[in-house]
Amino acid sequence: MLATTVRLSTIAPVLLWSLITQADSIAFTNQAIIDDWSTKSFEGETEYELVEWNGEQVVRARSEQQASAKYLERGIDLEATPYLHWCWRIDTQYEGLDETTKQGDDYPARVYVARKTGLLPWQVESVNYVWSSNQPQGTQWPNAFTSRAQLIAARGKDDPSDQWMAEVRDVREDYQRLFDSRPDHVDGVALMSDGDNAHVDGTAWFTNLGFSDSPEPPDCPA
Repeated sequence: MLATTVRLSTIAPVLLWSLITQADSIAFTNQAIIDDWSTKSFEGETEYELVEWNGEQVVRARSEQQASAKYLERGIDLEATPYLHWCWRIDTQYEGLDETTKQGDDYPARVYVARKTGLLPWQVESVNYVWSSNQPQGTQWPNAFTSRAQLIAARGKDDPSDQWMAEVRDVREDYQRLFDSRPDHVDGVALMSDGDNAHVDGTAWFTNLGFSDSPEPPDCPA
């Protein structure tokens, strides 16, 4: 799905209590992701809701051949908080896809960041951290629709789909590697589960999404 279609310049302001900010960390609450983050539909609407997991509230994203993202437009200072972290889990991988093609550009789970590079809506570069169904972990490739969106298999075809995984990414390093630039900020963050191009269904769970100055991984649900 074309991640850069998210037009950051047109996103409605989000309430300040949608996140918890300290000098060295920004934590996005799961309640705020559901209630306050904007929705961008690409094809139908993925269902996003709060559910309980072993006594903790997490975000569940359920796509039935749909594609929509929950996203927040907000400047994030990468000099102060360069590390993006989150926990996620999926119910199944999408077998038989070629994710480098438009027909196979679907992922049971993805988290992405975007930064504006100009005044026009399409002048955006995004890094997509995806749970790949057919690429090994660590593989990177351009989005099939636009080179202004680059993808990284934060989790890959050999990772189990029956357990929570903790992620930490140095966003500046990823931009340096993928776009040959080292931005001091990004302008938005989003999460999504989609299956519209290949007509597949998937469910993902997310929690503990935020930025910090520490490379330590977050604690995930049991």
